[in-house]
Amino acid sequence: MLFYLTTLNLVRFLREDAPTVSENETDKDKRAAFEAWRHGDFLCRNYVLNGLDNSLYNVYSPMTTAKLLWESLEKQMVDSKSVMSQVQEMQLILHDLHAEGMEMSESFQVAAVIEKLPPLWKDFKNYLKHKRKEMGLEDLIIKLRIEDDNRKQSESKETKRPIEDGSNLVEPNAIKGKRKFKGKDKGKGKKFKGTCYNCGKPNHMAKDCIRPKKSKKEQQGKDVANHLTTSNVVDMEMDLAAVTFEANMVDNPRQWWVDTGATRHICSEKAMFSTYVPFTGRKLFMGNSASSDVAGIGKVVLKMTSRKELALIDVLHVPEIRKNLVSGLELVKAGFRLVFESNKFILSKNGVFIGKGVLRG
Repeated sequence: MLFYLTTLNLVRFLREDAPTVSENETDKDKRAAFEAWRHGDFLCRNYVLNGLDNSLYNVYSPMTTAKLLWESLEKQMVDSKSVMSQVQEMQLILHDLHAEGMEMSESFQVAAVIEKLPPLWKDFKNYLKHKRKEMGLEDLIIKLRIEDDNRKQSESKETKRPIEDGSNLVEPNAIKGKRKFKGKDKGKGKKFKGTCYNCGKPNHMAKDCIRPKKSKKEQQGKDVANHLTTSNVVDMEMDLAAVTFEANMVDNPRQWWVDTGATRHICSEKAMFSTYVPFTGRKLFMGNSASSDVAGIGKVVLKMTSRKELALIDVLHVPEIRKNLVSGLELVKAGFRLVFESNKFILSKNGVFIGKGVLRG
């Protein structure tokens, strides 16, 4: 359009303000110049309007000059204001247009919001433009809110993360690096207070263990035992806790429920595990004082609505459970973001959409 207006020598009217001429002006040259400018502005304005979609014509036709019309079409969001506040302003405008009887397709509304995103959102804007699946305005607003929250969180994130208490979790290969002290210990350095995951004895690391090294299969079983050991429970047969009050309700055994109160991932179907280590003598305790036997532990891979795969590790196999539970706490620890909004559950990580679900009471 800009090139076309340039060939017609009308592009200057997109930048010029209307000349001021009083009604009592008697100078014929000034009156003629004003009439010539008004005619050129009329042509420029209507050429632009003629290139718009029919649904947009009623929106922009009230603009009195070509400059006002062009500035309205070029108007974009700014970085100085919150994107969500500007999106809400656009929603109000769309609502007013709808109230006036001006109908616009939802796909056009989505495209308009994406196109108006500020310069700092350029990468996310391109990501939205290249999505193959068509999305509605509500889905777009949810994605924008997630991205906005992630950007705010990244800006305010502290450089140092708080040290988490690792007394209840012993990971294989978690202790790496060279020892600072060689030779005899003179008592100046700190002693290792953890448990060896090779023999299970305290106060030394696996690489310093004098016992024969375990095979890979035996070590995997040992790692599972270490995962299930807790310093806060005296009875080793009662060392697991999951807070859920609906675990015994009859439901589809293939469905998964996100439970923000559960402390571990729980699955009732052994066939759903991609890796599995059986064991006996463990108990799972719910918040209503009920208990169930834990038959094993392993890895479960879930296929999400976005065609992505979500791998859950250290999933407990509890055959008596009637709902497969995804621990919201474990997801948050793994860096995922959970959003519950508009009767939907949205899961994302580092600003990338992973999957969604439906909220149920």
